[in-house]
Amino acid sequence: MDGSVTVHMAAPAERIWELVADVRNTGRFSPEVMAAEWLDGAEGPAVGARFRGHVKRNEIGPVYWTTCRVTACEPGREFGFDVLIGDRAVNTWHYRFTPRADGTDVTESFRVPVPGWTKVLAPLGFLRRRRNIRDMGKTLARIKDVVEADT
Repeated sequence: MDGSVTVHMAAPAERIWELVADVRNTGRFSPEVMAAEWLDGAEGPAVGARFRGHVKRNEIGPVYWTTCRVTACEPGREFGFDVLIGDRAVNTWHYRFTPRADGTDVTESFRVPVPGWTKVLAPLGFLRRRRNIRDMGKTLARIKDVVEADT
């Protein structure tokens, strides 16, 4: 299961990347993640750095913490991370920043591996995909409001 949303922002890619890659900002933008913090002494984004996010699923619950690991970290171009259970990635989130003459196209995407035996649960996957796409749109709109107000 996967999906993506792209929003054009009238701001430089580097400025948008700085907001997104500092996961401590996640609670400002995401409808489901209330807060995030770096782990293991990490002070900022770097491939392999870990952080945890405080999630309120579907904005109503359950509420829980997830541990994540940065998988892509190129200033002004991309930022990505895996959501982990133990050391296994169960969800991947990725942001791509594409500069344009009048700003930046920002694409947020997710990918959840779907094992064959779970195909019977396909209707639930459809609902989660729809929710993720809606929430990515909200997240990107909130980021857009901030970066365009700053420029």
